[in-house]
Amino acid sequence: VQLQASGGGSVQAGGSLRLSCRAIGSILSDFSSRDMSWYRQAPGQQRELVAVITNSGTTNYADFVKGRFTISRDNAKRTVYLQMNSLKPEDTAFYYCSSVQGGWNWGQGTLVTVSS
Repeated sequence: VQLQASGGGSVQAGGSLRLSCRAIGSILSDFSSRDMSWYRQAPGQQRELVAVITNSGTTNYADFVKGRFTISRDNAKRTVYLQMNSLKPEDTAFYYCSSVQGGWNWGQGTLVTVSS
């Protein structure tokens, strides 16, 4: 399965973006059973976990995005979303999604650039 992230772009601080990540080649029962996550990696920085959504819909967020980002999923579309509001320059990074259970290809991610 290939994870294809999209929706990145350039915005000014305070703006919003909605990222999507589609699991290409997955079947409904497999996708629905998996916990999914979003990570990000800024140039020269380590990859960091942003948010997780379990197969039952429970969500968890890194402290640095709490109250600003929302993770959600649409199993029928095999897609995970990340709604990002009140964006800050420090949110600039490549964003990737992954399956917590592993075994799926992360793909190339989508670039988010936030200017001050």
